[in-house]
Amino acid sequence: MKTNIAAAAALATVMTLGVVDAVEAASKKKEKCYGVSPAGQNDCGNLAGTHSCAGQSTVDNDIGEWRLVPKGTCKELGGYDKKEAKKLFKEMQAEKNS
Repeated sequence: MKTNIAAAAALATVMTLGVVDAVEAASKKKEKCYGVSPAGQNDCGNLAGTHSCAGQSTVDNDIGEWRLVPKGTCKELGGYDKKEAKKLFKEMQAEKNS
């Protein structure tokens, strides 16, 4: 019985490592692109810090929201990298507060 449990654990570990490697390989071919997410289709937390989960954006193309896109396509989609998005986000917040 212990042999079966050990074999199952070893198999699960090998399978998990394969999945992790595949995910890492796929993510290297993608980049975060800000300002291109339709409402409810962001990939994770936003610049404002108002949420930290995917699918919680409420506005189309919000500059503070991002999604993964194929590497090299962000600009073509009209999006921004994180540095540019942060700058624009801060400018927008300053305008809103003045």
